[in-house]
This record gives sequence, structure tokens and C-alpha cells, in this order.
Amino acid sequence: MVIRLQKFLADAGVASRRKAEELILEGKVSVNGQTVDQLGAKVDTERDEVFFEGRRVIPVTVFHYYMLHKPEGYVTTVKDQFGRPTVMDLLKDVKERVVPVGRLDYDTSGLLLLTNDGDLVYRLTHPKHQVKKIYLAKVFGKPDQRAITLFRHGVTIDGRKTEPAQLELLEELGKYTLCRITITEGRNRQVRKMCEAVKHPVATLKRVATGELDLGDLPRGKYRALTEKEIAYLKSL
Repeated sequence: MVIRLQKFLADAGVASRRKAEELILEGKVSVNGQTVDQLGAKVDTERDEVFFEGRRVIPVTVFHYYMLHKPEGYVTTVKDQFGRPTVMDLLKDVKERVVPVGRLDYDTSGLLLLTNDGDLVYRLTHPKHQVKKIYLAKVFGKPDQRAITLFRHGVTIDGRKTEPAQLELLEELGKYTLCRITITEGRNRQVRKMCEAVKHPVATLKRVATGELDLGDLPRGKYRALTEKEIAYLKSL
């Protein structure tokens, strides 16, 4: 079967499809002994030999899916150039090479999916699929109806308006308010930037659900394999 090189790398669990494109452009991938540093290359999965940083890339035939309760203080990458703890440090007993699905900020906790299923990573992170993500946010002050309406119609951050979102007030906590925030995108620090834009900066932030998958009572820093029902749901997206 002939497929794009970045899809081959993603399917093999090397990185997400977008990250695989960066690796190709950085000249870290070769096919049949020739470095490939331009997008658009295709490979024959049965005949071509693909290498990443000098190591042979073997297509994955068995996929694995995990849910992690990420604590604050960890970066959502496989490796960190500054030596900070990464979410992979919390999956020491996982022998398969898996990658995070999307990102959670260093100072954000909650539900993070990891898998070696490149197609699933692509589907869940591509903007067109609009997978719902739910957060619990403790924000400064008490958002008023104007803030709620702005979320509903989209908030302008980084010069571009967000997709419609939901802001629900749950509980007043002194100078803070606990809110439930629902978005369908995955832009950089999106929830924090949206809250800052409506003058209610985030004090703490936790993702509690992705689509119909709920963090539940999974302890901080712990992970579990997804059930067959959960995997079927994600693939149905």
C-alpha cells in the first residue's frame, strides 16, 4: 500500500501526523537510504525502508490506547529540550511507543489520551472534527452575562475568533468562581486566553472530559487502558 510518509510515521507511533511533518522538514527521516526533507513524499509500506534518526521504523499492527490524569508540572511532549518532566515519565510501565493526543499546558491538569494509533490522533486533533472538550476552571471574579454571551458567539484571541463555546457558572468561591467551560478546538492555551479576554483570568484549570470520555475518579498521575467501548466510540468520531 502506498501512503504519505507523514501518515506512515504517525501509524508507526513515531509522532502525530503534524509532528511527523515537522520531523520530515527537519531532515530526520530517510527512505531507502535517502534523506527526505520535503512534504509530499510517499512510501510503499511493503517495500520501502523508512528510518527516523537512524532507526528503522516498523509499522504498528497492534494499537494501544490510554487515558492519563495529567498533573500540573508536566509538559505534554515525548521529550523536552529543557529537561522538564514530561507526561511520558508517568507511563513508565507502558512498553509501547505512544504519543499524546493533543496537548495540555504545563500548568493544566486533567484528562489526556495517548495512543500509537496515528489515524486516531489525526482525527481527534483535526479542527474539522470539533471534538468536545470540557474543563473545570477556577477563575478570578464572577463572569457576567456579557462574558457568557461572548463565549457563546466566539472570543477573539490571537487575532482570530474562536468557535462557539460554553461558559457555565457552578459555584462562587470567595474571590473566585468555579466554571465549566466547553470548547471544540485545541488552540494554544485557548481556555486561558479566552478567560483573559473576558477579564476573568484562570487560577486553576482541569480537563475533565473529551467527547463522551470522562476522567471520572482516575487518580492524579495515574493512567489506565481504555475499554473496548471507549475505543469504539473514539473510532466512531
